[in-house]
Amino acid sequence: MSDKIKVIVTGSTGMVGEGVMHECLRSDAVAAVLVINRKPGGVSHPKLKEIIHADFFDLSPIESQLAGYNACFFCLGISSIGVSKEDYDTFTYELTMHAAKTLCKQNPEMTFDYISGAGTDSSEKSSQHWARVKGKTENDLMKLPFKKVYAFRPGFIKPTKGLKHTHSFYKYINWFFPIGRALYPSGFCTLEELGQAMIKSVTVGDPKNILEGQDIIALAKS
Repeated sequence: MSDKIKVIVTGSTGMVGEGVMHECLRSDAVAAVLVINRKPGGVSHPKLKEIIHADFFDLSPIESQLAGYNACFFCLGISSIGVSKEDYDTFTYELTMHAAKTLCKQNPEMTFDYISGAGTDSSEKSSQHWARVKGKTENDLMKLPFKKVYAFRPGFIKPTKGLKHTHSFYKYINWFFPIGRALYPSGFCTLEELGQAMIKSVTVGDPKNILEGQDIIALAKS
């Protein structure tokens, strides 16, 4: 694809979404970025448009504003820690599928990139509930009539310096990143690499639908 792309980013008030949005805003390959947030993200940029919308289970009030985009980088989600299985299902599977179906209807030629996670189980038979739910979400997204669907499965993500929404967990163990990257490259990528790989999934493409850590790094460099 030679033309510049227009992308939608969800979850930009979280660490991953903010980092992906940051890469889109600084990329010459991206002409416009739309973020959908429950509250203002506080970022201003000539390429950026923000829609404030509280209910991701009902996108009908803003549906007409979601047309005309080449890609959605879906970075919205919750941790499985401290939430019930029912809530995790609702905010991981049901919310993602509702948003994806709405976007697919508006943009049938869209590439949909879903932030999943290392350890996700495509067979949906794992003893880990979160891994089964993520696997089901990936599988059902790939059944939708998008141009392309990619599931990104990063492990440890090194935050981008200077951004607002870095998890404290990552701040305290960043020192371990070079060691982990050397010993287990597939489990360690930077947020910059993740964002660049998502952009490249639209502009360059990848033969794989599921991108593990090393795939993410390779696509970012392509």
